[in-house]
Amino acid sequence: MGAYDFLPKPFQLDEMIMRVEKGLQDRRMKTENSMLRSELQGKYQFQNLVGQSAAMQQVCRMITLVAQKTSTILISGDTGTGKEVIARAIHYNGPRKDQPLVCVNCTAIPTNLLEDELFGHVKGAFTGAHQHRIGRFEQANRGTMFLDEVGSMPLDLQVKLLRVLQEREFQKVGGTTTVKVDVRIIAATNEDLTEKVRSGEFREDLYYRLNVIPIHVLPLRQRREDIPPLIYHFVKKFCLEQQVPQNACRMRP
Repeated sequence: MGAYDFLPKPFQLDEMIMRVEKGLQDRRMKTENSMLRSELQGKYQFQNLVGQSAAMQQVCRMITLVAQKTSTILISGDTGTGKEVIARAIHYNGPRKDQPLVCVNCTAIPTNLLEDELFGHVKGAFTGAHQHRIGRFEQANRGTMFLDEVGSMPLDLQVKLLRVLQEREFQKVGGTTTVKVDVRIIAATNEDLTEKVRSGEFREDLYYRLNVIPIHVLPLRQRREDIPPLIYHFVKKFCLEQQVPQNACRMRP
């Protein structure tokens, strides 16, 4: 049956009560975590991606095909086309769904801080580094790392990212020890990376390492047939959130 703990005899009643309470608390936490995982997996099922256009159906088919793989994926498309939603659907429908999904927006973090954010640092690496810091790649170990707007990453960091893709290892800022990680990388961009390669702003070898499985998401203006189902989806969502009676939400796609 399994056991959470044991009590050697003779034991005190207070000790028994404390250990039973801890066991019950542990079971409650495991139940809550299981429920949260189920909710996340349900929320990001690829069937829940809204769209009936041929382009969106192709994206759903691609998610089905690549979710069970470990290959690196590059999602391209305009801002607001749902690239992170697709990345989450891939993660939560794959074998790493019970492991961390760590998301980093490369444009939201100042360039001088991005390396520390991704790889962490050792104590004394720079002024103010009073203790070791674990970076996002270590946090994502055995899980998935989603790098949004990867095209904005500076060239010196692109070299370190390439090493992670090739060798599955890196060094922290100021460190000399090699850190090994097992991370699946999903990258996204709203830029034309081939053009950035031609202009020398993006490494060609890194581009080919990221672009193992490409997924392109068309903007809504090019798949207008998806507008009615999206309207219906959001109306229904807001009705549920605001507890509006269902008979007030009788729109149909």
